[in-house]
Amino acid sequence: MIVVAGEALIDLVPSQQPSPDGPLPALLPRRGGGPYNTALALGRLGSPTAFCSRVSTDAFGASLLRGLRDGGVDTSLVQRGPEPTTLAVADISPDGSAGYGFYAEGTADRLFTLPPALPDGVRALSLGTCSLVLEPGAGAYEALLRREARRGVFTALDPNVRPGLILDPDGYRARFRSWLPDLALLKLSEEDARWLAGTGSEPTGAAGAGRAAALAAAREWLAAGPAALVLTHGGDGMTVLTRDGGEVAVPGEQVAVVDTIGAGDTVNAALLHRLDAHGALSYAAIAALTDDDWADILRFAARAAAVTCSRAGAEPPFAAELAA
Repeated sequence: MIVVAGEALIDLVPSQQPSPDGPLPALLPRRGGGPYNTALALGRLGSPTAFCSRVSTDAFGASLLRGLRDGGVDTSLVQRGPEPTTLAVADISPDGSAGYGFYAEGTADRLFTLPPALPDGVRALSLGTCSLVLEPGAGAYEALLRREARRGVFTALDPNVRPGLILDPDGYRARFRSWLPDLALLKLSEEDARWLAGTGSEPTGAAGAGRAAALAAAREWLAAGPAALVLTHGGDGMTVLTRDGGEVAVPGEQVAVVDTIGAGDTVNAALLHRLDAHGALSYAAIAALTDDDWADILRFAARAAAVTCSRAGAEPPFAAELAA
């Protein structure tokens, strides 16, 4: 089983692009949160998956749990609390990319506490996004990562940086570096890599200095612990770097983009699902993958992300859609 740990929240997505002179568009509530989306995508792909979090007992929380169960995800590791569900207000750009404003003060997912050791059948643990930023829950998720890594569980991280939530950027960057020795797989967007490296978040060209800076930082982080690092480049595809100096890149899948909500989370899930298909949910096994293996894994992830981008909100594909 793969356990995904982190926040579940509600995205409030505009029903249409706002007009400067018109009324504000209605906001449509959609289930979300990076870890939540990752768990749902894994369930839809057919991987045995459990979600580990703290979810509100309010109506939004009930809907979040119902969505997981409908996707085949085990919710027995979910803690419950009476505090409200975190809200994320999405701002969709004309190109489909999304920015977020968060309402997270005093919400249920922030009060997550360290659970007992995960069941023996757990082979992988995935974490990321707001859950590793917002205290006091962030400390509990960090402790979960370190404890399970040292028990031999395959660990994966997608920081999925939300700068607006990070009050101490340098402190967070140092904390991020402290996680590296406990990771088997690190997945980052190119934008996140530049932010974590302190080189800015704006690209300077598809193959220019911005990408070079992201790749240079990725190689430095790779040397600190992970067996592999996957760097995503939006519509341009993704690249994997491995500890032995290997590098494999695949192009993105061309698709009419509705929005990019949940695309990176779908990549997380697809990587874990396909790694499992290759028998590579261990540090030693991931290090033994060939370039052809990685090309297959990355192409699968790119196809899955393209499906998510082709529809509104975080709606990852089912296995049958990718098989077709």
